[in-house]
Amino acid sequence: MRKRELMVYRTFPDNRDSLLCRVEAVVSAYEEGLWMEKRQAGELAGELYGCIHELIAQAGTYGFYGNLWHCYLTHLLVTNENGYSQGCEMRGGIQGTINQAVLHDMEIFREFFTYDFASLCRDLGVEAFSLAEHYEGSGAETGVYNARICECICGLAGELGESGTAGEMKDILTAFYARYGVGKFGLYKCFRIGRGVHGEATVEPIPRITHVKLDDLVCYELQKKKLTDNTEAFVAGRRANNCLLFGDAGTGKSSCVKAIANEYYDRGLRVIEVYKHQFQDLNEVIARIKGRNYKFIIFMDDLSFEDFEIEYKYLKAVIEGGLEKKPQNLLIYATSNRRHLIRENYGDKTEDGHFPEVRQDMHTSDTVQEKLSLAYRFGVTIYFGTPDRKQFQTIVETLAERWGVEMSREELLLEAGRWEMAHGGLSGRTAQQFIDYLTGSRGGIPSADGGLKTGGYLG
Repeated sequence: MRKRELMVYRTFPDNRDSLLCRVEAVVSAYEEGLWMEKRQAGELAGELYGCIHELIAQAGTYGFYGNLWHCYLTHLLVTNENGYSQGCEMRGGIQGTINQAVLHDMEIFREFFTYDFASLCRDLGVEAFSLAEHYEGSGAETGVYNARICECICGLAGELGESGTAGEMKDILTAFYARYGVGKFGLYKCFRIGRGVHGEATVEPIPRITHVKLDDLVCYELQKKKLTDNTEAFVAGRRANNCLLFGDAGTGKSSCVKAIANEYYDRGLRVIEVYKHQFQDLNEVIARIKGRNYKFIIFMDDLSFEDFEIEYKYLKAVIEGGLEKKPQNLLIYATSNRRHLIRENYGDKTEDGHFPEVRQDMHTSDTVQEKLSLAYRFGVTIYFGTPDRKQFQTIVETLAERWGVEMSREELLLEAGRWEMAHGGLSGRTAQQFIDYLTGSRGGIPSADGGLKTGGYLG
């Protein structure tokens, strides 16, 4: 094993290569014949058991199965953000001498993948290593990776393990980068802002998000089309606008953005959720993502400001108006119950909310324009209004059919009417909550990737 000879894939985050170093040390000591001494053999066997323990622990942490050694090596490759992997992400191979350097590294990784541990385990008396080579997972999702990500990594591990040459291994890995990307941005759909050990802003992945699709939202076809048209232009590399989804509560505004994250993930779209108190971190976050080959949506849910809140000034500068040009791979999508985002009152135009002849503010138009300036920075605005009773009944009937509710139409609509009168009125969210109430005793309906399917109006 020749880890020290790696060039492109030489450094790994968070000491992820520590296990690789430990295994390499055991193999090197074995090949030097140190195992022939009884004391040395015992120490090497103990270290090898420690490596097996770490492989099994990683299987529990990440959900790996099959050949855990191959899964571990594959995990190193798919999370290593270097000049080659970032160049290939979402667009395929790149040109240049770096390809020769990567091929050199793949020859070394092929040695890692194909190393036969049989004689080493036999001489050290550690037959348990076979457990790590044929490991059956529990099938449960972990707190780090969801089932989809685990399947991608374990599937890639199988392909890399079966590859015949270093060149074939390089081609397989490059194809993976082209389809999914590399690192956390390649594996996850959605992110939030966190804090590093030194207080710096970090982009942290969200392992599991709601499995909602745009088709899950009944009605609102015009609104969904405006949103998808803008998003389609964005992921296709055409000019697109920041987007504000505003309107009544429970109409599916937030769920539309979640659905966009699910439906455009394979085309390189990633969503970063940001809260008001984090606006001052936006420039740092943008600096981290502007050079990547993904399309990023900064998502601000339930965005609104009171008179005394000034965080919107940070947002104005980021969206439009600062000296630095906004990256072409970035848009901002926001949802709000307010069309103009910042609270307005008659006092902005007249004194104390009344209409006296003398105004307190000599430049009332400036005050109004200052409050409207943020909303005007969203080129696309989409209104989500409360459904009328007929639309509400259509939503209820459609959701009931999807979820397999067996009830006569008359009884269903009667019960839905009683429910909405006691639970917030006419809205898609109320309809979804009613259907959840009816199906609650059945334990829910599992989604295709193993998670629990949820309605489209709950976000």
